[in-house]
Amino acid sequence: MKHLPLGPLCYEFSRHNEPRLRIESGETVLVEAEDAFSGQIRTNDDRRDKSLKPYGNPQTGPIWVGDAAPGDALAVKIESIEPSIGQCATRTSDPKQLAQWLGTDCPHGTHVCPIHDGLIYWSDDLTIPYRPMLGCIGTAPDTGVPTTGPAGPHGGNMDIIETAPGNTVFLPVYVEGAYLYLGDAHAAMGHGELSASGLEMASKTTITVELLKGKTIPAPRIEAPNEIMTIATGCPMERSIAQAYAWLSLWMEADYGWGRWRAYDILTHVGQISVGYYDIGTVAAKIDKEYLAKPS
Repeated sequence: MKHLPLGPLCYEFSRHNEPRLRIESGETVLVEAEDAFSGQIRTNDDRRDKSLKPYGNPQTGPIWVGDAAPGDALAVKIESIEPSIGQCATRTSDPKQLAQWLGTDCPHGTHVCPIHDGLIYWSDDLTIPYRPMLGCIGTAPDTGVPTTGPAGPHGGNMDIIETAPGNTVFLPVYVEGAYLYLGDAHAAMGHGELSASGLEMASKTTITVELLKGKTIPAPRIEAPNEIMTIATGCPMERSIAQAYAWLSLWMEADYGWGRWRAYDILTHVGQISVGYYDIGTVAAKIDKEYLAKPS
């Protein structure tokens, strides 16, 4: 297994950065990453200082994947996500759209929580199950250089809770080598990432990367043991929901023997959605695999 230690913090999914690691298809890599606050919050007294580090969601990378070329896809199996320092942190200082109803006098709300024995210790009386996921994972586009703030067809800041251990994330390849980045791990997160912060943690993530030659996909996909899903992002969110379900219908048609309109029909009745950060309208549309084997 290869190891990519914490290094320069990357705030863009850029094809212009020098690869920090080169791998071949099928290799497993342990990737260290900083938390979404760039390591600025370690205690309840710490504050996010954007004058020193103005950007969020730093990534580790890029990872060069041998023989990857435009039109291919990566299958990134998330083997495990572990906390680097045994704790996570969140903050509630910016209510954004909620201010219309809650007001603007929101406290900073820095909150550091220990992690051990499979639990996040929110307080002396309340624990949350440790359910880690990656807020960000993506490849570099061939035009433009997206930051780690939005999500898009390349992946990016999707904040989908199913980007989790045991699942495989499929990403389009736009440039030679793919230029894979990841980071922004959360110890847990609710649907919608309401305060724009999950339980953010420095992390050690183990992934196995497979190159899918000639497998062209329009946007990220995730396969879990019991379900498949497609991801779309943008506002209004209802547009993203429609796009994600359309992409899922086409995936079912291409790979599972369903006609697109038959898939459209069954998804109306058994499809589900998972919501990433609500403010940018990221949505996963999904279906349980038990239905996929019965296209007739």
